[in-house]
Amino acid sequence: MEGTRVVIVDDSPFSIAYIRGILERHGLEVVGEAGTLDAVKEVVKDKMPQLVTMDMTLPGTDGLECTRAIHEINKDIKVIVVSSMMDDEIVKAAKDNKVSAYVQKPIDEDSLMTAISRVMESDELYEELSDKNMEIFKESLLDGINKMAKSLITYQTEYPCEKEFESKGLTIIIGIIGKFSGRMLIDLSMKTASQLTAAIMKKETNTNEEVIAVIGELANIISGNACSVINRMNKAFGLRVAPPTIMHGESVCITAPGFHTTSVIGESEFGEILLNVGFQRGDDHWM
Repeated sequence: MEGTRVVIVDDSPFSIAYIRGILERHGLEVVGEAGTLDAVKEVVKDKMPQLVTMDMTLPGTDGLECTRAIHEINKDIKVIVVSSMMDDEIVKAAKDNKVSAYVQKPIDEDSLMTAISRVMESDELYEELSDKNMEIFKESLLDGINKMAKSLITYQTEYPCEKEFESKGLTIIIGIIGKFSGRMLIDLSMKTASQLTAAIMKKETNTNEEVIAVIGELANIISGNACSVINRMNKAFGLRVAPPTIMHGESVCITAPGFHTTSVIGESEFGEILLNVGFQRGDDHWM
């Protein structure tokens, strides 16, 4: 991201100076500025920036018209709106006009740079996530079972999982959104789930409902902790987990999610626990 060529579009000298200061402190190169539609066209053609920061209210035009003009010149130029105006209608219009991100004034330096990182470092971020996510989720599962059930697990060899498979009895799926969307899945037999629940609750379980509730919350904790570790690596990931989807019963078939995932079997004193994790590039979460 350092060295990225940027044009600032704003009709306020203060805002231009303020944004310029943030960008230059982080090693970006401000190659031009503009405050009207004609000036935008001229500076973009002349400087061919990689990124444009765009105010929404401009004399005789608006940020969306300017964005369309920029993309007529070069569709690969990224536009990040930086504006005091922000509501559902205007955000939807920005998305429809291929704006890459939206930051509201007054500008928070971290928020602006996180948005720029998301937009300009997508490939690098995805590679970083792909390289490290499985180890992080494995560590989170191991740590969760160790802390909650006072037990350890050992892992077998990881393997790609791109086809449907039959559940052993209880499947918890946690959807993940953020810069990239994905899922974490845990699958185990009801016997294993019951024994694990008994160890966590320190009492025998009486109903499947209690087992399902406990394992569902365990999966939620594991995924949340793993996503927190990833977010600490780089705030641009911005990962968040959705409430668990729970399936149980005999002959339950788990379909493939449509993107690459990796599975591993964890061996525990309670039985086998399958962990499956994957993320996709796709249409990632829009800031």
